[in-house]
Amino acid sequence: MAETDLVELVDEDGRGTGSTTVGEAHAAPGRLHRAFSVVLTRSDGQMLLQRRADAKLRFPGLWTNSCCGHPLPGSDVRDRAALRVREELGVELVDAREVGTFVYRAADASSGHVEREHDHVIVGRCAGDLRPDPDEVSQTEWVTSQRAHELVAAGLVTPWFADVLRLVDTATDATV
Repeated sequence: MAETDLVELVDEDGRGTGSTTVGEAHAAPGRLHRAFSVVLTRSDGQMLLQRRADAKLRFPGLWTNSCCGHPLPGSDVRDRAALRVREELGVELVDAREVGTFVYRAADASSGHVEREHDHVIVGRCAGDLRPDPDEVSQTEWVTSQRAHELVAAGLVTPWFADVLRLVDTATDATV
């Protein structure tokens, strides 16, 4: 997404309140807007993590969930998530389901940008062979939930990933 693209502003309950550009939404002190975090899983229970490319404007070089993004104002979150998975990872998102939402705020000290998002967590599988876009993703790795928790404990992840992982763990426990 370009810094000039629009995102949907929301209140704490996720109700739309307007729109602004990506750049304005992430300017300090941050404006609450809708986002999504996708976690791709495999039948063996592993999840795909990505390491954000060093060229990313916010939180570069950190490990995070499979794919992140923002739906356009008024668009379907899962449709936009499927598009971003295709663009960032080169695969199709299948069997996608939303497992929850959370609100967070995180300032990136290196850039001065602020994430203030109402994040929809989507879990699904992928079809096709991974072909990550190097402008978005520097590395991918299929990991167990335990390994993901180790990365969180070591402080090697984006600020939102611990909340994403909590919702994924809860959804996984509920389906066992």
